Amino acid sequence: MLRLVARHCKSELQERGRVDERLQSMNKEAIETLYRAFVEGEFDEAGRFATYRFYAYVTSSHHRCEVILNETIPGMSGRNHKVPIAVKSNGVYIAIAFNKATGRPVSRTDMARMHEVAYDIKRGDHGTQLGEATYCSSVGFREEAMTEIARISKIKGKSLDGAIAFRAANFENNIFSTVSC
Repeated sequence: MLRLVARHCKSELQERGRVDERLQSMNKEAIETLYRAFVEGEFDEAGRFATYRFYAYVTSSHHRCEVILNETIPGMSGRNHKVPIAVKSNGVYIAIAFNKATGRPVSRTDMARMHEVAYDIKRGDHGTQLGEATYCSSVGFREEAMTEIARISKIKGKSLDGAIAFRAANFENNIFSTVSC
């Protein structure tokens, strides 16, 4: 996430070291951007601040794992799925995450699409250990979306080999919190 902010603000970034040292290597614009996104919890028209928060949220959930942005993962259907975040542990995909930063609240169709992508990846050669799929939103969830995630989780979660934990996280009060399904 720091790399993205640094790149957007044309800032230097120390790649290794303690967080405070890495932050000190960044220019004023990058530090101000981080402050506006994380401390003030601002929303920008492009949804960039919400996307930074999304990356930080998912990364914090998976310590010591490799987090890959905008990863293309093949599914069993032969389709290549581009996911905003893929998490690998020991070289194996264990989680994927989607985000909605701007626009209307997450719909039933959005949720159904995430389910389809997750299970196609899970049944493919590269997703056998996939166990988690999260949909984060800075614009909320429609009631129908929450009903859909609960319905599909019950149906597809019954077989142990295909079980994926589906989560929904909403950004409000300057923090992502899991929404009960």
